[in-house]
Amino acid sequence: MFITNDIKYIGVNDHQTDLFEGQYVIPNGIAYNSYVILDEKIAVMDSVDGGFGEEWLGKLEAELAGRKPDYLIVQHMEPDHSANINVFLQRYPDAVVVASNLAFLMMKNSFGTDYNHRRIVVGDGDTLSLGKHTLHFVTAPMVHWPEVIMTYDSYDKVLFSADGFGKFGALDVEEPWEDEARRYYIGIVGKFGVQVQNVLKKAAGLDISMICPLHGPVLTENLGHYINLYDIWSSYRAEDEGIVIAYTSVYGNTKTAVELLAQKLREKGAPAVVVHDLARCDMAEAVADAFRYSKLVLATTTYAGDIFPFMKEFIHHLTDHNFQNRTVGIIENGTWAPQAVRIMGDMLKNSKNLQFTETNVRILAALNDDSRAQIDALAEELCK
Repeated sequence: MFITNDIKYIGVNDHQTDLFEGQYVIPNGIAYNSYVILDEKIAVMDSVDGGFGEEWLGKLEAELAGRKPDYLIVQHMEPDHSANINVFLQRYPDAVVVASNLAFLMMKNSFGTDYNHRRIVVGDGDTLSLGKHTLHFVTAPMVHWPEVIMTYDSYDKVLFSADGFGKFGALDVEEPWEDEARRYYIGIVGKFGVQVQNVLKKAAGLDISMICPLHGPVLTENLGHYINLYDIWSSYRAEDEGIVIAYTSVYGNTKTAVELLAQKLREKGAPAVVVHDLARCDMAEAVADAFRYSKLVLATTTYAGDIFPFMKEFIHHLTDHNFQNRTVGIIENGTWAPQAVRIMGDMLKNSKNLQFTETNVRILAALNDDSRAQIDALAEELCK
């Protein structure tokens, strides 16, 4: 695949894996991206997942047209990008590995060697000349592993962004970038907003015409749109005005309350109302929506002196990914001793800049006139 005159795509599509990193549903698969820069010296940018080594090497050999690669640039040591390092180096015994110092320590753990006899250690600001192309290395620790580097090619003005700006979905499937990129970012990188902000500041000083991530499509147009979304996500600002209602319901009464609230919100002109049944939905999508929209309602039952397990898991995902800067309302249901308001409030107490609604809805088993009035008041407050 053509990227520029000198940069070719040699990645692969994976439609075999059902759960990325063992937890994220990927119905449209995922791409493991790799690139080769053909110059006086040849550099290969990362490898691919272990199950696709021969396909990857075949694509590489086709682009090499009989030449041999000089360098393998390792930007990220997660196995879906590093699994074939040893295979590559056995195939090309004269090639040199280029990576951060911490990446070489990880190679020692993964492969039993740190390639001390055939390596170049790079850090922030280091460069590597291929001829016309000069590679500038940018450290990106915790985006989303500590060893990560990104690479800027000043000749073609291409940023090889490691896992940054990636998304779920194989490249042979067309779908909107934002939804799967948001779910990918929040789930995998979202905890490390400060570190992403630091990398964005470095990137602001580069003249970038193209972004080549390790997952998802190469970004060639309207780069400001993608960079702006990363700025929003990594600073934990709301991307859109709207209300997410995340709920669990044992016998249907909490669900009935949620449906009533959603109806009232729409009647009052809420810009967006998104409802997630946490026992049945894609949890990662529900979490991503909580970060996307400006307001969140949590509705659940008291359960065994605690809250329903799916709600507990959801809130753990929120707090683990630094949920903040939102308005939160709560609906609790408990037949004899409702505890959800207190428990969920305690779980969120360390989250920054959360504004809780004055109205909490309390349901004692089933809706009655009092709880219906509370739902109406909550809808009014959320739509102010």
